[in-house]
Amino acid sequence: MNWDIIEGRWTEFKGKAQVQWGKLTNDDLDIINGNRKELAGRIQARYGIAKEEAERQIDEWASRH
Repeated sequence: MNWDIIEGRWTEFKGKAQVQWGKLTNDDLDIINGNRKELAGRIQARYGIAKEEAERQIDEWASRH
């Protein structure tokens, strides 16, 4: 799915993101507000993974929605 669509409909996708990345808090999701780079950074911080891995997970997640 095009990230612009996810960003524009972020309130609908927040729950799906929290299911995927349970360590993200509601505050994290509000701050992310559909911003892909912010999402990647928060995933990196919460899960202690590399940027490339966070981006891969986001790509995979976005392709399913």
